[in-house]
Amino acid sequence: MRVSTRFSDSVHILAFIEIYQDQRLSSELIANSIETSPVVVRRLMSTLRESGLIATKKGTAEPKLSKSPHEITLLDVYLATERAKQLFTLDTNTNPDCIVGGNIQKVLGSYYEDAKMAALRKFNNVSLQDIIETILVEQKAKEHNVQ
Repeated sequence: MRVSTRFSDSVHILAFIEIYQDQRLSSELIANSIETSPVVVRRLMSTLRESGLIATKKGTAEPKLSKSPHEITLLDVYLATERAKQLFTLDTNTNPDCIVGGNIQKVLGSYYEDAKMAALRKFNNVSLQDIIETILVEQKAKEHNVQ
């Protein structure tokens, strides 16, 4: 089963829009950075627009963030792109007559919910600006051959 990259690709798009805001930002250019197709980028941008995170004008390559990068959290992006999708999935086809199979869903479900809440709290405390600043620091380190 392939894991979705919608969330990380959406964060990528938002950071790209902010960092390259003074350039013409076609879906082809953004897709080149993500190494995906322009169709995928347009679909994700549509979702981001519907969620109020970006503004676009039909027929132009000028997407803009709808809010300051300080105001956009990873939780905003996650909820926009993944909606109610579970972070973890339980196998519900286990043997209820087995000690493990009969109890694993309840036990793991509790731990999964704790982990999900921890992740969502963390996402809520990280802004797009934090991501952008870290990207720029990483790039500067690369330019100075510091790993």
